[in-house]
Amino acid sequence: MIRSMTGYGRAQTSIDECDITVELRSVNHRYYDCMVRIPRIYVSMEEHIKARVQREVSRGKIDVFVTIEHKEGSNIEIKYNPNVARAYVDALIDMSETLSLKSNIDLMWLSRMPEVFTTGTKETDDDIILEGILAALDEALEGLNTMRMREGENLKNDILEHAEAIERNACEIEKIAADALPEYREKLLARMQEVLGEAGIDENRILLEAAIYADKVGVDEELVRLRSHIGQLRDMLEQGGSIGRKLDFLIQEFNREINTVGSKANDIQIAGYVVEIKSEIEKIREQIQNIE
Repeated sequence: MIRSMTGYGRAQTSIDECDITVELRSVNHRYYDCMVRIPRIYVSMEEHIKARVQREVSRGKIDVFVTIEHKEGSNIEIKYNPNVARAYVDALIDMSETLSLKSNIDLMWLSRMPEVFTTGTKETDDDIILEGILAALDEALEGLNTMRMREGENLKNDILEHAEAIERNACEIEKIAADALPEYREKLLARMQEVLGEAGIDENRILLEAAIYADKVGVDEELVRLRSHIGQLRDMLEQGGSIGRKLDFLIQEFNREINTVGSKANDIQIAGYVVEIKSEIEKIREQIQNIE
């Protein structure tokens, strides 16, 4: 099955009191390009994310957005500093003894002293966070690829319709080209009769001129190759996989053959069909730009 390079995937998971969200957006691109946007504190995990994405996507521009939110209050940590508290107590006892004052130290008073308690943010195990990110990433990639395959099927059907249109126009060119040689021979014979009369007509010369003309304007070989290319196109679409670049090269061969037909055929009807075929080829080329 072929896949479009355009798609979107999103997944969310909760782990170690964190909500992790991963979003993927992909668009068409000549090569593979992956950009990861993740909180700065977790930037070391970027390469793991890129490796996982590249395992599933071979072509296209992929933007990965990773959001990590701690549940309210879950990452707040209050620490008690026993050394600071002991220093306060020792100083107060020394003051009490030196000044002969009654000691009146209680817990609530001590807790209000500077730096006895400090607040901060809990450190979360990076391995656990990475595990959560990759789990959400795998789910988001599944959604992305489902969308890309669905769009790829639409592209395949559209390309096949254009290929059929090319075949129909090629058949019309073939019919016109087949009638062109007898018509040319009759016109040549009529001109020679007009100029030379019956006695001066050389049948061999007429055959030679007709053969030269047929070689000059004949498009049979180009049409045969064009049909062969269409067959290759169908086979590649049926085979699926990452065929975007191969299709791009193949469509260049389409253009080469029909350009030769247009330059060789000296007929206004054929010229019209050549224009139609070029239009269909261009539509296929535009669609191929979206195939992985």
